[in-house]
Amino acid sequence: MQWAAIHWHIRTLTGTPDPLALGGIGLARILPVIVFSFVGGPVADTYNRRRIIAITQSSMALVALALAYLTFTSQITIWHIYVLTALQATAQAFDGPARQAMVPNLVPKTDLPNAFSMTSIAQNTGAIVGPALGGIVIATLGQGYTYYINAISFLAVLLALALMGAVSQDTRNAPGIHLGAAVEGFRFIFSKPIILSTMLIDFVATFFASAKTMLPIVARDILQVNEIGYGWLVSAESIGSVATGVVISQLPVLKKQGRIFLTAVAIFGLTTILFGLSHRIGPELVLFSLPGIPVTLAFLVAFLALAGSGAADTVSTIIRNTIRQLQTPDHIRGRMVSVNQIFFQGGPQLGEVEAGIAASLFGVPAAIVSGGIGCILGAFLIVRKWPQLWRYGGTDPLAS
Repeated sequence: MQWAAIHWHIRTLTGTPDPLALGGIGLARILPVIVFSFVGGPVADTYNRRRIIAITQSSMALVALALAYLTFTSQITIWHIYVLTALQATAQAFDGPARQAMVPNLVPKTDLPNAFSMTSIAQNTGAIVGPALGGIVIATLGQGYTYYINAISFLAVLLALALMGAVSQDTRNAPGIHLGAAVEGFRFIFSKPIILSTMLIDFVATFFASAKTMLPIVARDILQVNEIGYGWLVSAESIGSVATGVVISQLPVLKKQGRIFLTAVAIFGLTTILFGLSHRIGPELVLFSLPGIPVTLAFLVAFLALAGSGAADTVSTIIRNTIRQLQTPDHIRGRMVSVNQIFFQGGPQLGEVEAGIAASLFGVPAAIVSGGIGCILGAFLIVRKWPQLWRYGGTDPLAS
C-alpha cells in the first residue's frame, strides 16, 4: 500500500507529469542499499537474525508514522518522501539478508522451492490487497491514512516473530563486522558462476523493465483512470504472482530449472513490451465497468500484461532464490544475500532513474517498450557467457 501511495503522492505533489521526480524515488532507495548491504550481510551472519528483523521492522514502522504525520499536517514535500524512503531502505539493507538467510534455518533444503513459493504467495497477496485498498483509501479517506495503516500493520510482523520462537543458526564461523567479512561474500559469489549469472540476469532484467515505475503517469495521463484504476494496475503483477506461486508450491520437484528460469525472464521482457504498447489497443472500446472505472480494452491489455510479467517474475524469483540458498553454506548465507541485494534492488531502483530519463526524452510508452527489449537482449548475452545456467537441472550437488 505504501509503495503505491508514495508514487501517487509524488505525481500529485508535482502537479504535472514529471518522470524524473518518479525516477528519483529509485535513487533514494538504492543508495542506502549499496552502502549498507556491505554491513548488513556480516551482521546477519554474526548476530541473531530474528532479533535483527524485529529491529528493522520497528524502524520501518516509525518511517510510516513519520510519513503519516507530515501528510496529515500538510508539511510534506517530495524531499521529505525521498529522505524517509532512504531511511526505510537503510533498514531494509539489514532486514533483507537476515530474513532471507533465516528461511533455510526454518525448513529442510528439499522443501526450499515450496517454501519460497509460499513466501511469494504471502508477499504478493499483500501486494494485491495493499495497492487496491490503497487506491480506495486515497480516494475516500486521504493520502495520509495509507501511511498510518501501514505503520499499524507492522504489529502483525512483530507478533509473528514473537510466535516463531528461537531459530537455530550456525554462528560457529561468525565473521564479525569488518571489511574482510564483506569481501569474503563477494569472493564466494564470484567463485560460483551459477549464482553470479542468476544475479546478473536479475539485475539486467529489472534494470531495463523498471519503466513500470511510470504507472501513475500511465494510469492517470495515458489510460485516464482514477486512483481505483491505478490501484488495480499496481496489483496486477501480484495477482499473476500469487496464481503462479500457488501452482509451484504444490509441485514436488522442479526439473530443468535453468531452462524454466531463462524462459520466464524472456516472458517477463515480452509482457513488458506488451504493457508499453497497450495504450494503442482499443483505448476507446469500453468492455465493462468496475467500481469507479470504465474498463477499456487498452486498460484490460495493460492489466493482463502486468499480471503476465508478475507470473514470469515469480517463476524466476523462486528458482534463483532456491539456487542461491542451496549452493550457499549457512555461515556465509547472510553475506551472499547482502551482495545479491545490491543486484536485485539495484536493478529496479537504478532502472527507475533510467526510466525517468528515458521517459523524459522519448515518452513513457517508448521507455517501457525499450526496457522490455533490453531485458531480453541482456539475458541472452549473459547466458552466452555462462551456458551452464541453461543446463542447470535443480538436482546438482548441494553446497556443503
